[in-house]
Amino acid sequence: MRKYIFMKAKGIVKVLPLYLFTFLLLSSCDDFLDTENLTMKDTSNFPINETDAFQMVNGIYSVMNRNLADPEEDPFFVFDIASDDRLGGGSQSNIGAQGVDRLMNAYVDWMKPLWQQRYAGINRANNALETIDNVTGWSNEKTKNQLLCEIHFLRAWYYFNLVQVFNGVPLVLSTEPQNLPRSTPDEVYAQIASDLKSAIEIGPATKYPEVGDGRASKWTAEGMMARVWLFYTGFYGKSELPLAEGGSISKSQVAAWLEDCIQNSGYGLVSDQRNLWPYTNPYTGKDYKYDLDNGLNWETDENKENMFAVKMSNKPGWSADEQLRHNRIVEFYGLRKTTADAFPFSVQGYSNGPVCEKLWTDWAADPDYAGDYRRVGSICDRAVEIPNYKGDKAKEVENTNLLAKKYIGCEAIDPETGQRMLSYGYFYGSENNRQTGLTQSLVWLRFADVLLMHSELTDGKAIYNGKSGLNAVRERAKLPDIAYSLANLKKERRYELCFEALRWNDLRRWGDVAEKVKNQVGNKILNQGIEGEYAFTNDFMARYNETGGGFFKIPEDQVTLSEGVLEQNPGWGDGTNWAKGDLPYRFK
Repeated sequence: MRKYIFMKAKGIVKVLPLYLFTFLLLSSCDDFLDTENLTMKDTSNFPINETDAFQMVNGIYSVMNRNLADPEEDPFFVFDIASDDRLGGGSQSNIGAQGVDRLMNAYVDWMKPLWQQRYAGINRANNALETIDNVTGWSNEKTKNQLLCEIHFLRAWYYFNLVQVFNGVPLVLSTEPQNLPRSTPDEVYAQIASDLKSAIEIGPATKYPEVGDGRASKWTAEGMMARVWLFYTGFYGKSELPLAEGGSISKSQVAAWLEDCIQNSGYGLVSDQRNLWPYTNPYTGKDYKYDLDNGLNWETDENKENMFAVKMSNKPGWSADEQLRHNRIVEFYGLRKTTADAFPFSVQGYSNGPVCEKLWTDWAADPDYAGDYRRVGSICDRAVEIPNYKGDKAKEVENTNLLAKKYIGCEAIDPETGQRMLSYGYFYGSENNRQTGLTQSLVWLRFADVLLMHSELTDGKAIYNGKSGLNAVRERAKLPDIAYSLANLKKERRYELCFEALRWNDLRRWGDVAEKVKNQVGNKILNQGIEGEYAFTNDFMARYNETGGGFFKIPEDQVTLSEGVLEQNPGWGDGTNWAKGDLPYRFK
């Protein structure tokens, strides 16, 4: 039977999910009359040429953006808020962020969009692998190999998101409708490793910047393989990462791949870490004293350090059924009820993810980080930088008066008219809108992380400009060299990579989650203007252990639709729901 594929505008393919009844994906039309098709693309006439192949692979990428319509159910937001360096925050109504922060269930069928869209991406990748050999007339073998590299990488990445959120998940490797039970974590990780290995081995060694903006490559596969290896071996207590076809991947092999990436990819560190973040863009920076005082200059999202990211576009778009074209995570992290007094962070948002005071004070008190510009470059002390901003005392909860600078909306002032633009993105072609104008890329892998992972795998072997990865990253921050130790590596990852959705899973793989409780409890906060201290409503470590180590609830309707085939994660029975009003604080 033919499987139908509908086309989107501007050459991007929308591959409809091919499951009709199974619990795995969005419901879709899978049964069509087997007649000649004159109006739609299907597997009898698509893909047939190289242009089709590119469109098909673009369709796999487009699924990445869809969870941004519901940021509380995007893996980046989940991993970022769950860490000890942010609180849930928002208002009493922002129960998604608060639920993530406490490992509680916020909504009926919470995480359903995450489940559906990641499996939609997997389904598209499966379809691409099944049909790419139908293409004839390739311009060269390198082009085909590059697309195969991207397909394997994206399927691995979608599965890695799922397995870190839910633990073992159904392993779907074809487009045939199936009702599958959960595979074991070992089986899922073996498939992830095999896909990444295929991407590494088949991907052309095309260097940055020729590799192509926003596209996966053998280099991103090498970097992601290290992240997968470190999490799997650390969290599950293993020594090697299994392969689906048999055999395994060793630490030395992962280190060798990272060395290949570091030495041959063309990626590298930008001169100043702050230049990675949009608040240093020239349209904002000309009126932002911190930028002027430090001579900062944004190197844009397309720089030599960002290796893999969810990309946005300037075309207006909102519907979650289509590719969301703006970054709502940035919106959710923005301040509430903003005025010009909050400049440059004056694009209105929902005040989720206030920074933990403990990160701010730990960083300042650490003698190994004296003078580290990244502290103020990553965190805004509202009382110092925007002292006249009054906030929204009627709504703000768990407010620490500390604001993360990396992912947040930034305003700019038009030099010709003096008008305040609701997003700096206006000057780069996006809308002057506090939502659809937020087009900052969501970076999932950057070169500094690759360097730090290499240090962790090799106990600080020299690799970049004669230095270990650890000391190369410190040197960029104008800090002296330091002896390698796991303790020093942990601190560097916390400070260099804060607010980049890595801390939570680092803590999990190191077995350090208990530190989350220490770092959050007792933080001084404001709840609708009332002073207090952060507190959990439950024993967090008990919740962590009940959930098998911080895994979230599988959407209940997926369990129901499977008719008993799919089992729910432990720790998500009665009494685990989070609702408005459950915060343990005194309110007005």
